[in-house]
Amino acid sequence: MRSRWADAGDRGSVTAEFAVALPAVALVLAACLAAVQLVTAQVRLTDAAADAARALGRGEAAASAAALVERMVGGAALAERREGEFVCATVTAGGGGLFAAVELRADSCALAGGL
Repeated sequence: MRSRWADAGDRGSVTAEFAVALPAVALVLAACLAAVQLVTAQVRLTDAAADAARALGRGEAAASAAALVERMVGGAALAERREGEFVCATVTAGGGGLFAAVELRADSCALAGGL
């Protein structure tokens, strides 16, 4: 049986180990939350590109499609192009948070002249 005094040298070691590990755990948690935010922004960009392509396919002006994209994803840019009988929309925006340097991009096409 060990006495209480034999463990006196280990006193506080759990607290010290926790203090060392806490910043690493916080960094991993922050990276996970930023990745979820990045995926959410990508989904919003994809939806905005699809809506913009449908609007352009119906014959709406590029300015109204750009306003639609701006309402859905603030700060996003819209580029349109024609590929045969299709009109395509490309929406780009910067990632946020820890991934601010990442550029997000979504493409979508719709039949030109469609309803």
